[in-house]
Amino acid sequence: MSSSEVPPEISTAHLLLRGVLPAFIGCPIGSSSTSTTSTVRPSAFQMTYRKELPKLGIPNGGLSGKFGYNLGKRFGGELASLSVPKDDDGESRAAAVEKFWVGLEDAANRLIQSSSSSKEMTMKRMEFSSEEEALSKFGEVIFDAGQLASRDKRIKKELKAAKEAKEKGESVVPATTSSSGGGGAVSVGQLSSSDSQLFSLSLLHGDNLVPLSSLGRIKILRENPKNESNIVCNKKKCEVTIKFCVVPPSSSSSDGGDDAAVVVENGNNTELGVTLIEGSKAMSKEIRLEEGTNYELWTQQMRVEAMSTLSATTTVQEEETAASTTTAEATVDNTQAKAAAAAAADDMVVTAFEVAGSIDYNKLIEQFGSKELTPYLLRRLENVTVKQGTVDRLHRFLRREIFFSHRDIEKICELLEKWYGVSPPPMDGDHDVEMTTTTTAPANKPTSPCPIYLYTGRGPSSAAMHLGHLVPFLFTAWLQKAFQCPLVIQMTDDEKFIFKGEYTSENSGDGTGANGLDPNRTGDNLDYFANLTTENAKDIIACDFIPDKTFLFSDLDYVGRMYPNIVRIWKAVTVNQVNGVFGFDSSANIGKTAFPAIQAAPSFGSSFPNVLGGGNGGGDVANPATLACLIPCAIDQDPYFRLTRDIAHKLVPSHHPLQGKPSLIHSKFFPPLQGAQGKMSSSDANSAIFLTDTFEDIERKIKQHAFSGGQDTKKKQEELGANLDVDVSYQWLRFFLEDDDELIRIGKEYGSGSGEHWSTGKVKAKLVAVLKDLVEEHQERRNAVTDEVVKQWMTERCIL
Repeated sequence: MSSSEVPPEISTAHLLLRGVLPAFIGCPIGSSSTSTTSTVRPSAFQMTYRKELPKLGIPNGGLSGKFGYNLGKRFGGELASLSVPKDDDGESRAAAVEKFWVGLEDAANRLIQSSSSSKEMTMKRMEFSSEEEALSKFGEVIFDAGQLASRDKRIKKELKAAKEAKEKGESVVPATTSSSGGGGAVSVGQLSSSDSQLFSLSLLHGDNLVPLSSLGRIKILRENPKNESNIVCNKKKCEVTIKFCVVPPSSSSSDGGDDAAVVVENGNNTELGVTLIEGSKAMSKEIRLEEGTNYELWTQQMRVEAMSTLSATTTVQEEETAASTTTAEATVDNTQAKAAAAAAADDMVVTAFEVAGSIDYNKLIEQFGSKELTPYLLRRLENVTVKQGTVDRLHRFLRREIFFSHRDIEKICELLEKWYGVSPPPMDGDHDVEMTTTTTAPANKPTSPCPIYLYTGRGPSSAAMHLGHLVPFLFTAWLQKAFQCPLVIQMTDDEKFIFKGEYTSENSGDGTGANGLDPNRTGDNLDYFANLTTENAKDIIACDFIPDKTFLFSDLDYVGRMYPNIVRIWKAVTVNQVNGVFGFDSSANIGKTAFPAIQAAPSFGSSFPNVLGGGNGGGDVANPATLACLIPCAIDQDPYFRLTRDIAHKLVPSHHPLQGKPSLIHSKFFPPLQGAQGKMSSSDANSAIFLTDTFEDIERKIKQHAFSGGQDTKKKQEELGANLDVDVSYQWLRFFLEDDDELIRIGKEYGSGSGEHWSTGKVKAKLVAVLKDLVEEHQERRNAVTDEVVKQWMTERCIL
């Protein structure tokens, strides 16, 4: 069929939907390149109206078409912001898919209906004498997959003809290189919003377009997913296919509005070009339609309700168990935890604000797009730490895969290898790390400042920190010694007030100063979180960091230094991006949407011009703007820095070794006492061991509340042994027992039900002893940290 035979209603509807779908799901309208697999490109357009005109049963209608968008792998998360309904969403999938189609249909029809009254969209048809002219103007973003394939086929045919002509001695100029060649005259359709933002751009399949209001309405055909609209979304593929029908307006439905005419112009005269296209919102990974935002909020609400239902079910099960059992308290806790674990087995939730369900860390790596911390990378870390004499061996958290995932660790290793002047270990051969203490003599220490710095933090929400809070700080303290590098520690007292702060009018100052209170005080509790910063700082300092290389700061005090970078981040990130990553909606206070930039800012060395910008006493001066940042954190904090990495290049000079992107190394979650899933929480005193707990508290909590993977009877335990993967006491020993050989022996004995540690009681007793020593040592160091010491650590100074 020639382009002149394609109904203009179909060309117009196709142009509109090529903008609506990407804007709804938050992905680019296309790609200017085919050089990478991570590109968005519409599928070939199928003009299905040719065979379905008689059978759609729509009065005065029946014009239909079909096309789709391939969003890559990993559930589409690489290329789109919106959570597309997944294949494995179970019973909830049908409702999610229908909600998706309704939202998409509503968005398209809203734009059609508003086109004559509000002029929300303007339409152009730009004429070119050849396809090549259009390509040079706009790039490959105008093509769908079918058009691109046809062009490639035509070029190959022309080149073949030119080659044959050359062999015959004839002079032939390929059409693609001539002024009038390249497939003949073509038209490009463009839709732009009222604020002149590009919305859709397409090489038209037909010759003409009609005003949007002439379409009447668009219907998404979806009764038969095999032949009509369909969504396929799994680890290997995410594709949204739309089959649509144009339903013309009836004469009675016309509102007499002033239809916006289609502007026709010479395409070479348009101001739009490749550069402007690449920088437009239409090429961004952000949701650009209110219907898309509403759908995303609906899906988040469904997840919250599902988790609430799960929680309520678990509560009922726990109450029934407690009412029917007369066994010991430890047995009750164990039964409840098993019921909850079974109920949550397939409901993993990991966000910046919530961790629940059974955690599949391999799945998290796939979903978050991070990389596994491989044995070879551990060898490289060993090469720039242990082999340089800074530490005896790799930390147990690395040896036992408690830190398991990363972003750009290989680049951190490369910088340190250059700093030390050593080569990376060979790729082939044995990659096992040393499990015993080494006696490597210290190498010559470089004279220039370390090319990296560490960044970690704490949100002070309680006066007492627990063992789960201790994990990243213990590992960061080891990294600092291993790399001999500076460290900045952010205390996000502002964040905790924004998310958990309260205001009570009765607490507001009355001007009298009665009872020694500030007469001009406000009624909120911001000062409460500021005071928690000091208390938590004492616990952090007690983790044995290098004082001269550590700067600990409160956001409330230091934010002024970081403010230029915070403003740059605000400028680079849209509200839709923040809402898409963190799930905020219109009810969130503005502080919540603004805070991610404050947590991102310390990952740029230029936020610390004095702290990281001084010399090292040897005449060398560091440039903080080019220092690489490494962030040790639990993997639930990764969303903050995925967002940061997307815009990092805008905050650094072009010669930054990582283009400004912070590197991350992720830990698994420290499990609560009641079950080796999720993570420990301060809100449940019996789920955690606090750093202020007495020996008696520790012993009681472990014996009564630590979930056991052991068998119900001695006979079964001796026959089957314990399930070490779910046993909390053994899992905690993996975190805190330093001796690898002893841990292996305990695991073998407990797992087989034989030897010294054959039973749950024996393993719990060992854990109590280990934690007693750990907490006692920590409390001794903390008692030595006064308010004055905290002030010294929080004083702005050079720490190189």
